[in-house]
Amino acid sequence: MNIGITKSITTGGKEISIETGKLAKQADGSVVLRMGDTMILATVVANKEARDGVDFLPLTVDYKEKFAADGRIPGSFFRRESRPSEREILVMRIVDRALRPLFPDDYHAEVQVMMQLIAYDGVNSPDALVGFAASTAIACSDIPFNGPMSEVRVGRVDGEWIINPTLEQMAISQIDCMIAGTIDNIVMVEGEMNEISEEEMVEIIKVAHEAIKEQCQFQLDLAAQIPTSSPKREYCHEDHNDEFRARVMDACYEKCRDVAKQGIASKEKRAELFGAVKEEFTSSLSEEETEELGKYVSVYFKAAMKKAVRDTMLNDNIRLDGRKFDEVRPIWAEVDYLPTAHGSSVFTRGETQSLTTLTLGGKMDEQMIDDVTFKGTTNFMLHYNFPPFSTGEARPIRGTSRREVGHGNLALRALKPVLPEDNAYTIRLVSEILESNGSSSMATVCAGTLALMDGGVQIKAPVSGIAMGLVAEGGKFAVLSDILGDEDHLGDMDFKITGTAEGITACQMDIKVDGLPYEVLIQALNQAKEGRLHILNKIIETIAAPNPDFKPQTPRIEAFNVPNDMIGAIIGPGGKIIQQLQKDTSTTITIEELENGEGRVQIMSNNGDDMNNAVKAIKQIAFPPVVEEGATYEGKIKSLQAYGVFVEILPGTDGLIHISEFSHERVAKMEDVCKEGDVVKFKVVGRDPKSKKFKLSRKVLLPKPEAEKSAE
Repeated sequence: MNIGITKSITTGGKEISIETGKLAKQADGSVVLRMGDTMILATVVANKEARDGVDFLPLTVDYKEKFAADGRIPGSFFRRESRPSEREILVMRIVDRALRPLFPDDYHAEVQVMMQLIAYDGVNSPDALVGFAASTAIACSDIPFNGPMSEVRVGRVDGEWIINPTLEQMAISQIDCMIAGTIDNIVMVEGEMNEISEEEMVEIIKVAHEAIKEQCQFQLDLAAQIPTSSPKREYCHEDHNDEFRARVMDACYEKCRDVAKQGIASKEKRAELFGAVKEEFTSSLSEEETEELGKYVSVYFKAAMKKAVRDTMLNDNIRLDGRKFDEVRPIWAEVDYLPTAHGSSVFTRGETQSLTTLTLGGKMDEQMIDDVTFKGTTNFMLHYNFPPFSTGEARPIRGTSRREVGHGNLALRALKPVLPEDNAYTIRLVSEILESNGSSSMATVCAGTLALMDGGVQIKAPVSGIAMGLVAEGGKFAVLSDILGDEDHLGDMDFKITGTAEGITACQMDIKVDGLPYEVLIQALNQAKEGRLHILNKIIETIAAPNPDFKPQTPRIEAFNVPNDMIGAIIGPGGKIIQQLQKDTSTTITIEELENGEGRVQIMSNNGDDMNNAVKAIKQIAFPPVVEEGATYEGKIKSLQAYGVFVEILPGTDGLIHISEFSHERVAKMEDVCKEGDVVKFKVVGRDPKSKKFKLSRKVLLPKPEAEKSAE
């Protein structure tokens, strides 16, 4: 019985094995990848023919982490895996962006790539392996594909580069970068860094590419052992008319060049002029030609326009909106735009605009995460919203899109390295994109920086972001700073880079051209640095440094550690003490146990006096002072007895004021002179040697009666 083929490769000192032909044999391609005890099942299926009217690649990439992989039952109400988590969506996007450019441009059959985490060892992270698994599944199939490709994670610990680091190594790594590529080219980069230099960024890519080349060759060798992987299936998904294509090019190319040379800043005006060129050509066709050839007009016109725009950049050094290649669009920014938010900003660059709000909360506002590979909380969230009106469109809104999740995550990773280490708040930034014409995620980074500074969050340094583009053809190339949406669609690269004045904090790159030389990449990084610094200056002009204090409407938070064995005393039986304390001081108090054996107390309040009272009360419980003989105290009367009153010397410590020590005058009944809850001042005059209880006197602090003075 055939039980499949298993082949192994060692990457970064870690063995990875891939098995095919054993599971999911009805899929066009199926593999199981294993590193340590982490296992991923990847499958691919493609329809034999394209659907009528489909002129694009309907590619679906799905990734699912099964809770059984970690020996757990899902915590949801239905106790089964449901909609994808944000982590799963981010993994899908990374693999999708790496795979999509490698399918033939004229291949339009529906393709579905599915990856499942079926075993997880808590040591090896699966997200760095799914791209390798997905590409291998395609390589083992007969689906047309210009791969293989693979991806690896690069970390750095103690100055040493590590390929696919373990979770323990990632916890201390200064870099988390995912790179995907083929044997010849890098196709995708995404990661976060701690203010690294442009030279280090290039070094990361070079280190990753060496491992990627080995993994791609491994896939070719494995596929060579599978008869069904070759030859690839034949297809014909496009119908073309070369004569009509040349006719459209001849009629429209120069006119599109004339529009492109005008350097029009308005997206709407450019679209109107290009549309007029297309309409003029369409109206020149006879009824018979329109019926026969009309279906080709949009495709061929787009090709003519693309060539015209690209040639204008490469030959005339003119961009679509008339800017120089390294010129950033006009910027205006404003902070404190919203009167009730804890921090707010508007950042506008050209025709892209973000309104960003900052909200500060306490421990109970942290986001709970229950994924297969991570269970816990996070106190920093950044949400990115892209409504249809931002591009002048009216379309249905069906929840948060994958794009919104990805763009928000990129901005979050950009800002995370500059947050204060002693931050006690839960931070939520929300970016509402109100206008969009390229680089809305980078506008979010800039607006996020401004909102944090406006809200008084003491970030280490402001962060800005810029999107770089590339047009390369026939040995010529142009690197474009702060690209427009049209330049992204018509160009060969979308390289988003964020950072402070000291270095890069995050990046995301998608490359659509083969054989991008490192010299071009270095130029793009250096040009991006200049643009980043220009934008940083605009941010600093708007607000030079974080505001020294929070806004009046921002809740105040104080946090401090207490001994672990005092947590119970603070909470009290059934939570009685902490609940009463919250009620008395109008505060919100949370306590959590830390790994170092201490407890972390966090108090949130909108009133300074309430905050001080709560802090004082908890510290008295957690750090009880020693009662000193001869010292004077003030405390509440806890109970009245026939022989005196018991008062609280310190929280948790009571003492007796004997009836004879309450006053110089004779007291018949304690009820005649005081009641429970009264606050009295007293002195510790001694301690009973047998019971060890403190003896207290109120009388010694009172002035003596005149009769006693006379007798003396």
